[in-house]
Amino acid sequence: MRMAAFVVVWVLSASVLTGLTGLTGLTGLATAQEWIEYVNKEEGFKVNFPVEPKITDTTWKSQMDYTLPARVYSADKGQEHYSVTVVDYSGLEKLAIERAKTCPPGNQQCRENAGDVIGPGYWKQDERGAIVYATFRILQRDAKLTSLAWEWQDMVEGHFIQLTNNADQSRTFAYVAMHENKLFIVEGTVPKGYPQPGLFQQSMGWVDKDGNGIRYQMIYSNSYHGMGVYPKPAVSGGGRGGGAGAAPPAPPSTPGR
Repeated sequence: MRMAAFVVVWVLSASVLTGLTGLTGLTGLATAQEWIEYVNKEEGFKVNFPVEPKITDTTWKSQMDYTLPARVYSADKGQEHYSVTVVDYSGLEKLAIERAKTCPPGNQQCRENAGDVIGPGYWKQDERGAIVYATFRILQRDAKLTSLAWEWQDMVEGHFIQLTNNADQSRTFAYVAMHENKLFIVEGTVPKGYPQPGLFQQSMGWVDKDGNGIRYQMIYSNSYHGMGVYPKPAVSGGGRGGGAGAAPPAPPSTPGR
């Protein structure tokens, strides 16, 4: 089991929240000043939560049926629910190599001597497809899809998803991305009629091992940069969102920040 995360928490200033509210056009967020910025140096992310999140260890079944370690960071505010699920793909190659050793002869899905593009046990295919697979799983829910877009947060590519849940008409905004061989599923769900949870989605960012915010100077793709095909893009300090995650139900606009 991995060591517990080192966490730094700050209370957001009223001026920052006012700026975010202005960007998103949301209203009724007077209580947003109570939110905190949660920084997790071990997992390499930061996000705004209404309270200190609960941490739950779990597992994740990948598309190729590998069992991977995962953690869910979750917090509730009344009827609102916010979570970040982090799945660690860094051990996938080792699992695939072991699987390939015991594959039945002729099984192409887990051949031991697969080329560099596929990798033993199809582990590279599995990791490259993790964002699409996680998105697919979200879309299997009993909900109406209202928006699906390729987007980014601090230049890390991913999918932005907006759903209306059929059971109670609650709204879910999600951002699915991969960074440093970890899958991130960021979700905010609010009851019908509440301000949409775009601020949570948009607050997602990345930090280095010391907890300092980072923002890439060009698009980061885990399939290329996280998996070592190309060097990582240059970074600048700070970082604060940058996609269109807080957009209203209309299709998100092209990022301009």
